Amino acid sequence: MFQDLDQLHAAAMADLSAAHSAESLEAWRIAYLGASGKIKAALAGLKDVPKQDKPAVGARLNTLRQSVEAAFEERKAALASTPAPAAQRVDVTEPGIISAQAVGRRHVISRVREELVEVFARMGFSVAEGPELEDDAHNFIKLNIPPEHPARDPLDNFYVDDPARAASPRMMRSQTSTAQIRVMEAAVQRGGGRLRESIKVVAPGRVYRPDTVDATHSFMFHQIEGLYVDRAVTMADLKSTLLHFARAYFGPEAQVRLRPSFFPFTEPSAEFDMKISLRPDQPPRWIELGGCGMVDPAVFEACGVDPEEWSGFAFGFGIERIAMGKYAIPDIRLLFENDIRFLGQI
Repeated sequence: MFQDLDQLHAAAMADLSAAHSAESLEAWRIAYLGASGKIKAALAGLKDVPKQDKPAVGARLNTLRQSVEAAFEERKAALASTPAPAAQRVDVTEPGIISAQAVGRRHVISRVREELVEVFARMGFSVAEGPELEDDAHNFIKLNIPPEHPARDPLDNFYVDDPARAASPRMMRSQTSTAQIRVMEAAVQRGGGRLRESIKVVAPGRVYRPDTVDATHSFMFHQIEGLYVDRAVTMADLKSTLLHFARAYFGPEAQVRLRPSFFPFTEPSAEFDMKISLRPDQPPRWIELGGCGMVDPAVFEACGVDPEEWSGFAFGFGIERIAMGKYAIPDIRLLFENDIRFLGQI
């Protein structure tokens, strides 16, 4: 028995010395130290050893196992510290070779948002921002939207607080028009309680409404809000601004129109439509891009702006709808599915 154990130890050490890679070392471990390995088999043979010899044989088996395990760990550490052959080394500081197809770019929504901001910046508009988590006062009350208005129905908004219990419940904003309220409030505060400067801003951002998702609707989408406040601003200023925008972004042949409409926060109000083809194989048709109008005096008063001294216009467009018109995208869901086949085309 002792002679067999000596031979096993010698064979284990010889095979271990011949292991020159992680793969061969793992194969050796399984062969000798694994659950079905030779060391386990030798330990199992202890039951056949005469009773009087078992203590000595057991001690020899333990010594053998410990010796083999220690040799394995030493060999494993030595292999780990051995430098790889020159042919296998990788210089991580060397510039890689990148396929043209692997180069990423900004998402179409991000690009369209930046393009819209750039177009309005050329017309003198700066960028304003507002929080996505709003309160009922900025989302509805100061925009002249009365309590009985259907837009305030809890089923049509993402309320964080119970509107039946909270005095000014918080909600995920349903429109970027909240930004124009905050911009005017901040300007009045800077003026010591009255507006002393003109305002010309656009406010792009996400908005939330519990709409059923289909080809033209989503529960989260993007808008860009515009606000211009100055003395003697008229509807003609609004119309010329929107026309310049359409022709600057869609081309000089862009066809647009204003249709009379109603919004609580503008008076008079209009829908801004544009002739767009959502499919290359279909003729253009009138598509609503958003709403616009002259800021209602009640909105000015809610923000501390004197409507007798100041006038202004506001507009709000859906960025997804503009992107769909710009790139002939027939379904809004394509913009959020992150299908690389689609994104690679835009």
